[in-house]
Amino acid sequence: MNFEDLLQEVGGFGNFQVLILLLLCFPRLLLPMHFLLHNFLAAIPPHHCNITYEDQLANLTKQEVWFISIPRDSEDVFSSCKMFSEPQFHLLVNSTKEAANTTTNITAVQNCQHGWIYDQSQFTSTIATQWDLVCEQRGLNQATATFFFIGVMFGAVIFGYLSDRFGRKSMLLVAYVGTLLFGMLSAISVTYSMLAVTRTLTGVAMSGLSLIVLPLGLEWVDVHHRTLSGVITSIFWSVGNMLLALIAYFVRDWRWLLFAVTLPCFVGIASLWWLSESARWLLTKGRLEQAHKELQRCAKMNGRKECGAKINLEILSKTAATVAQKPGSNYSYTSLFQTPMLRRISSCMGAVWFGVAFSYYGMSMNITGFGLDMYMTQFVFGIIEIPAKVIMYIVVNWAGRRHCQAWTLILAGLSIGANIVIPKSLETLRSVVAIIGKGLSEASFTTVFLYSSELYPTVLRQKGQGYCAFMGRLGGSVAPLIFLLDGLWKPLPQVTYCAIAVLCGSSVFFLPETLNVRLPETIEDTEKQSLEKEKPLRGNISEAMPLKSL
Repeated sequence: MNFEDLLQEVGGFGNFQVLILLLLCFPRLLLPMHFLLHNFLAAIPPHHCNITYEDQLANLTKQEVWFISIPRDSEDVFSSCKMFSEPQFHLLVNSTKEAANTTTNITAVQNCQHGWIYDQSQFTSTIATQWDLVCEQRGLNQATATFFFIGVMFGAVIFGYLSDRFGRKSMLLVAYVGTLLFGMLSAISVTYSMLAVTRTLTGVAMSGLSLIVLPLGLEWVDVHHRTLSGVITSIFWSVGNMLLALIAYFVRDWRWLLFAVTLPCFVGIASLWWLSESARWLLTKGRLEQAHKELQRCAKMNGRKECGAKINLEILSKTAATVAQKPGSNYSYTSLFQTPMLRRISSCMGAVWFGVAFSYYGMSMNITGFGLDMYMTQFVFGIIEIPAKVIMYIVVNWAGRRHCQAWTLILAGLSIGANIVIPKSLETLRSVVAIIGKGLSEASFTTVFLYSSELYPTVLRQKGQGYCAFMGRLGGSVAPLIFLLDGLWKPLPQVTYCAIAVLCGSSVFFLPETLNVRLPETIEDTEKQSLEKEKPLRGNISEAMPLKSL
């Protein structure tokens, strides 16, 4: 009896699976609160150089002090990073832009010498205002997001290995505790260096929450409900996206904002009491008694206790023999490139994950310039993701994973490119295009989690997800820094996001389809997919992938 048969006996999608998915939805809710926190944590409010002699000019209004102290740019906007080396009192007589520009040519203009004054009408405090991460230090402000995603990137490798070795549930607990600990330390950081280190470590811990949720859910669900379970857990990412906008709207201080998005980890830790370990994983490790206990619990909750009673340790030992790691085998990340099919999967999926994350965070961290305030843009970006996921649930079961993955990523990239040529005066059109692009980007992200989980066999699934997540977080860590390229050419960041999305999306066409195909358990199962190219991968499951080991 293979594992899919066991799952049908105890119930492939019942009350037990609903409970598992609900428990796994909570970490998905928490993820965007940290992954997209940079939008508010490091927001740069309007600012100008601190004019130390302003008190000595009490007879002048604030606007007049600015006229004589701060130069204006070509758009007649006061500079945020420059000041006159000495007051230009003659500008009080002629304060036109032409006069100011003339003065700029003959008078030394210097960088801010005494810090900055920040507009506190929107934010009480951000890390940019806390440590003056503006102007020449703007790169450090953007690097805060990069540090976080570097942590996520390495965390993907760490948790991919550890969850395959020590189990999904135990590593989920480690991820929760790590997120709670380092999130709280981030909130009480006294220096920028401390914040950079603690945010990096928070990223490592958060990677565990991101990496483990979907595989654990899929391993308890039958083949017919895999897409549904993936979409359900994914929807809670969008809910968390909207919740972040609401929390940030009411909490305008960066320290309290970090506390607000980190403390819910206590609830997540408590929820693990009701979560079951993956029976598939337990069988691959030969832990038959624990697997039997979890399967019996599943049968009881699904109202199939009598069917579950038929499953004994002898049956499980035969099932485990088909999925357990072979004696002498020690799977590592190099095993992801061990065979021709695995090499193709790993190479293409690495590119796809990089492109998906690169374009998604490129859009998600650019929430200004669309005619809405940043809180509303964040909220709308979250709302649009929900119908995108629902539509993907329908489409991936009709058109298949491969075409959906490819075209959502390619079209998301083209939508970024479209906003390069749409004039900024057409704010409504730009907003519509941006929202459509965000929906496509989220649809691509939703699909890639499901698609990559289905491509890798059980013995390598977590390592495969770890590698893919590593490539995705590499894209996510680079994405914030691309915004700094606007100093070379204003549209260059958008051109880069567009090109990478289109190129990476095109690589999907080299991958096999997984629609209605049973999850492969061993490397041999994965290779059989490539040996049966002439057989359609859609339609009847038993005809699509007749693997004896299943």
